[in-house]
Amino acid sequence: MTIQDIKNRFGIIGSSPLLDRAIDIAKQVAPTDLSVLITGESGTGKEVFPQIIHQLSSRKHGPYIAVNCGAIPEGTIDSELFGHEKGSFTGAHEARKGYFEVANGGTIFLDEVADLPSATQARLLRVLESGEFIKVGSSKVLKTEVRIVAASNINIPLAIEKGKFREDLYYRLNTVPILVPSLRERKADIHLIFRKFAADFAVKYRMPVIKLDAEAENILTSYYWHGNVRQLKNITEQISVIEKNRDINAETISKYLPQPSATNLPMVMKNETLNSEFTERDILYKLLFDMKKDLTDLKKIVVDLIENDNGLKQDFHPENEQLIKKLYQDVGAPETTLKLGYGQPVAAEGEEIEDHEVVEDKPLSLLELEEQMIRKALVKHKGRRKNAAKELGISERTLYRKINEYKIEG
Repeated sequence: MTIQDIKNRFGIIGSSPLLDRAIDIAKQVAPTDLSVLITGESGTGKEVFPQIIHQLSSRKHGPYIAVNCGAIPEGTIDSELFGHEKGSFTGAHEARKGYFEVANGGTIFLDEVADLPSATQARLLRVLESGEFIKVGSSKVLKTEVRIVAASNINIPLAIEKGKFREDLYYRLNTVPILVPSLRERKADIHLIFRKFAADFAVKYRMPVIKLDAEAENILTSYYWHGNVRQLKNITEQISVIEKNRDINAETISKYLPQPSATNLPMVMKNETLNSEFTERDILYKLLFDMKKDLTDLKKIVVDLIENDNGLKQDFHPENEQLIKKLYQDVGAPETTLKLGYGQPVAAEGEEIEDHEVVEDKPLSLLELEEQMIRKALVKHKGRRKNAAKELGISERTLYRKINEYKIEG
């Protein structure tokens, strides 16, 4: 069977090399029992590839079951997949077979497999490795001989990094990968798909077929299509039902194409693409800035107390004069408000009062503050780096690097 024969049989439209490549891989892997992982954006038509694999395999006369893993509640997913015994949980009034038992000898398609809970992922891994599973509420090991095809529209390697998907399960599922291209990667196919949908809806709603002029076709082809083929189908149906004029121009089609509120520039997502050490450094710097702000606020409070309490002024001794002067300078108070010699004796005639030495307090840089905090944390925890790193809110690896960088001993 040729690729074109497969397209005709399964209603696939388009001649994109990327699409042909995906179909060819599905055709080649179908006669085997290898697990297949299909990836691609939402709405690209991933669900047709498990059907191709099943129908072109020796299992075509066996059961074919498609399961949307993201649509089943976490509390019942194990029961749905593996079955349960009577009385195993509230509401289990009778024993029930799971999909893996029912699909024995056939193919099971696990759509949105990355949405499976961790415990269910472990059960699925056992099925892939040995074909064994246990019903919920049972201790009896059952066997199944089923072909597993999975699909996902998320970046599974990224989910593995976040601890949301098992790495060993990924490699078991990903024996043969198939990537379904987005509609943006198949621009030459967009108008062909539109025409097919327009003809189908004309028959369904018993009305003339809508047609695009050249400018409208250009707009359709250059649109971003976040929802891919599914979005194109929905918009074609809307236009077919709503528009009385069956000749569609650029102005008309633009009304049906949602315009994004922002550009499609790449964005940095929280906790996804940032380097972990960079994030830790940012947290440390923010902590230092907050501490500096708190110290400044405290100085302002002290100055306010001094200014508004004459008795408090008189309680300051000469040796504290420099401290008072420094407080005024730090909070930006006018020099005229600074009365030197609070509480000092008045000089007798002809006697000079010795000026106090003015010491300039040089502010620390961020790096110096960081080094100081690391040293204090190490002293506090008696050199225990694990405890010091925990208090600083950074990893041990980052702390080791900082210790070497600042040449901190001990």
